[in-house]
Amino acid sequence: MSSENLYENSLKNRLKAFELSESDQSQLALDTHIPFQVAVVSNLLSISRDPIIRNLTDLDTRELRILVNIGSYGPIAASDIAYQSRLDPYSINRAIAALAKKELVKYEEGASRSKPVLLTEQGNSIYNKVVAHLKMREEKLLDTLTNQERNTLSELLQKLELNAEAVLAMEVADCQKQGLSVTRDHKELERWYKRTNK
Repeated sequence: MSSENLYENSLKNRLKAFELSESDQSQLALDTHIPFQVAVVSNLLSISRDPIIRNLTDLDTRELRILVNIGSYGPIAASDIAYQSRLDPYSINRAIAALAKKELVKYEEGASRSKPVLLTEQGNSIYNKVVAHLKMREEKLLDTLTNQERNTLSELLQKLELNAEAVLAMEVADCQKQGLSVTRDHKELERWYKRTNK
């Protein structure tokens, strides 16, 4: 069976799970709802679901994501990791503290108040193993896409990220204007939006 036929057959089988129920209400077809589709792919690609990575390290998902971010962009401050990864700063600081306790990251010597962090030799060893696997997995995942499709997908995801940031930041602002409660995480969305659009 060709890869195109295999794709069509797989898609047909998958869509059987998305038959809408009979109802008078306006229904949401999740199989074509972009935010839902992105969330499903994100769930499938979660580092915590990857059995090879689980055998490479016993770090929890958040710690591993932070370690990979530090390895790619360090020395880097926690606030920059939050902005890049769209994770809340509090949990990032907790993850950095846990990684430092395991001697996988360290604070840059003579650093300013923001305390940028970088990988230790041991942290770098884990980073290299994980990144080698992630690159191999990316190649397998994108194997059926042409170079043009890969570039288009990357551009579309970047646009989607920026649009999501803008929509969420405006919703936070609207809630505040109406006197509705917003969390610290919600306010972080506004800060990220302002940083992107400064």
